Amino acid sequence: MAKKTPDINASSQADIAFLLLVFFLITTTMDVDKGIPRKLPPMPEENQQQEDIKINRRNIVVVKINSQDRIMVGSTPTDVSQIKDMIVEALTNPSDNPNLPEKEVKSIQGLGNYPVSKGVVSLQNDKGTLYNTYIQVQNEIVRAINEIRDQFATQHYGKKYAQCDERQQKIVKEAIPQNISEAEPKDVKGKK
Repeated sequence: MAKKTPDINASSQADIAFLLLVFFLITTTMDVDKGIPRKLPPMPEENQQQEDIKINRRNIVVVKINSQDRIMVGSTPTDVSQIKDMIVEALTNPSDNPNLPEKEVKSIQGLGNYPVSKGVVSLQNDKGTLYNTYIQVQNEIVRAINEIRDQFATQHYGKKYAQCDERQQKIVKEAIPQNISEAEPKDVKGKK
């Protein structure tokens, strides 16, 4: 007769494996990719015809970043810390400077007639531009528009844009549009 070998009790091993799994799930950090939060325009319908929009040169505020991370707003060399103020000046055009973007009086529901800037910020960069510089410039452009929106909301509603209700925010967006155009990065190193 063969001698019967005793069975190994494996129930505690399953508990230990489960506890180890929970431990590693809790202590492990996962990398999360962060991007630029942007609301893209809706996709055009299939049968929709594309319109060519002509924009007056004076209404385009060109921001360029070259491969050495040098920045120009219009024809003025600048650094990141000055971009916001230059964009605010251009888009608000308080002195009606003929070289800065013009305004068009629009009828906005809930506000009435208001002079809306026709300004478009055009961001152009080189393929050799550092990603960090590109993001800093992007942030300054958005900060400029947010500052203008905050000024408008404070003037009309007595509070900042983020504190306004949905209806008020819609009015602010119509009065202060966020028109940012990004050009395809260029490779200027190889050109002479």
